[in-house]
Amino acid sequence: MAASEKITDIKSRGTAWILSVLTLTSLFVLFVLAQWWGREPAQFNILEEAILQANPQAFQEHTSAEGGEEETAPSYEALSADLPLGYTYASTLSHIADTLLHKSGGYITNDIAPPGVLLDNITSWEFGALVMLRDGTTALRNHFARDQSQSEQDPDLAIAEPYFYYEPNSWALPATEAEYEKGIEALQKYMERLQNPNAGKKAQFYARADNLWQYTEIVIKRLGDLSTRLSSNSSSSNFSPGLTDLEIQEASDKGATKVPWLEIDNVFYESRGASWALLHILRAVKHDFHDILLDKRAMRTVDIMIRELENSLTPIMSPMVLDGSGYGLFANYSLSMANHIARANAAALDLRDIMNRG
Repeated sequence: MAASEKITDIKSRGTAWILSVLTLTSLFVLFVLAQWWGREPAQFNILEEAILQANPQAFQEHTSAEGGEEETAPSYEALSADLPLGYTYASTLSHIADTLLHKSGGYITNDIAPPGVLLDNITSWEFGALVMLRDGTTALRNHFARDQSQSEQDPDLAIAEPYFYYEPNSWALPATEAEYEKGIEALQKYMERLQNPNAGKKAQFYARADNLWQYTEIVIKRLGDLSTRLSSNSSSSNFSPGLTDLEIQEASDKGATKVPWLEIDNVFYESRGASWALLHILRAVKHDFHDILLDKRAMRTVDIMIRELENSLTPIMSPMVLDGSGYGLFANYSLSMANHIARANAAALDLRDIMNRG
């Protein structure tokens, strides 16, 4: 009996040890995947992506010349001279959507299993980028690709825009990724018709001041909303514990809201995603609206917006979003982000006024 009990005890310990090892291994794998999937995508070169989609052969020749011994490799700016007006803008929207779907970990918002379901920071980032993608696509369909308010809309853009408005958290039947892929395909068909007028109905892109003014109006509202929410997101704007219920209600009526501590990072990462997407869209606007921006002397205003959005995407040095007081020991990430977005919004207001002048 003693021997059999020892054997049983050894087997039970062995089973427990194996289960412990498997559990720890699984947790380690999930931790590594979470760190990899939770990374924010890097910025991309809008001209490089446009040339790659429009003329892969020219892009390959440029890459080979740049990496070889030839000293006179043409720049992306020189190669982009052959791109039709509006191609860079549409290509940028297409690549933003493609990045959402194919970054590390893929599209995570609709994940139903770990580690994706636990990654709230990157899902907030995805939503911020998605909102800017939707606004950019709507502007292309309703303004940039139409000559007048009574003119006919582009057939491919009429297909592309609704697909990007599909619910962002659908896991199946249909999955969100499948709908966004259809939007990308429709955008690419529009780009093909821009590049080749004989491929079907001729695609149009009108880089006019009134079109850019209408898009800037939307950007102003988005940036203003993010700046306000980031300011409310900081602990310095939350209600003091000594306030009465009536004082708290009055503050709430004026728009101040107390943000739970565990949700402080959500608005911050949503703003990071929105800044990332808008930064690339503005670079495309600077390229395709180059002549009108120079004519209106608005190029510097766009450069200010781009610089502030670049600063808002400075790498984070802390493993968590800090929420220190204004003059405390630790930084306040929400207020720093709000400052950059507010400055970009101020430049957007200037751009709107410049574009609205005769």
